[in-house]
Amino acid sequence: VEIGQLFIFFIVVNEFCERFSYYGMRAVLVLYLKYFLGWDDDLATTIYHTFVALCYLTPILGAIIADSWLGKFKTIVYLSIVYTLGQVILAVSAIHDITDKNKDGTPDDITLHIALSMVGLLLIALGTGGIKPCVAAFGGDQFQDHQEKQRSTFFSIFYLSINAGSLLSTLITPILKGISFEFVFMHGSSVMENVTFL
Repeated sequence: VEIGQLFIFFIVVNEFCERFSYYGMRAVLVLYLKYFLGWDDDLATTIYHTFVALCYLTPILGAIIADSWLGKFKTIVYLSIVYTLGQVILAVSAIHDITDKNKDGTPDDITLHIALSMVGLLLIALGTGGIKPCVAAFGGDQFQDHQEKQRSTFFSIFYLSINAGSLLSTLITPILKGISFEFVFMHGSSVMENVTFL
C-alpha cells in the first residue's frame, strides 16, 4: 500500500467522522442551550447561529495557517486535535455532577457549564472551519496528473462520506438525546478522538 493511498483512506474516514460529529452535535445544540443551560429561545438561537457563522468564517483562518505556516497536513492534524478538545469540553459541560453538590439532578453553578460550553463551541468552530479548506485539497494532492480518473473517484467518495456522516448523525443523534446531552456530546467527541489519534 502506497503512502498516498493510506492518506486517501484516512482523509475519507476523517471527513465522515468529522461531519458525523459536527452535525450530530449541531442537531441537539439548541435543545442543550435551552433545556440544560436554561436559556430562552432568542438567546439559544442567537448563540446557535453565531456558532454556525463562526464555523463558516474560520476556513479563512485555516487556509492562512495552511498556506503560510504549517501546510495542509499539519493544519489538518493540529486543528483536528483542537476540534476533538472542543468536543470533549462541550461533553464535560453537559455533566450535571461537576457542579451538582446537593445531588438533586440539576447543576448548582450554571456559570461553569456556560463557560465550558462556550469554550467548547469556540474550539469546535476553529477546528471544523480550520480543516475545511485543507482536507479536499490535501486529498487531491495525493494524485499525479495522469491519475485524473482516480482523482475524480476520490472526490465522489469524499463527498459521499461528507453526506453520509451528516445524514447518519442527523438521524441517530436525536435518538441518543433521550439518554442525555452528555452522552450525545461524548459520542461525537469519541468519534473524532478515534479518527484523530488513529
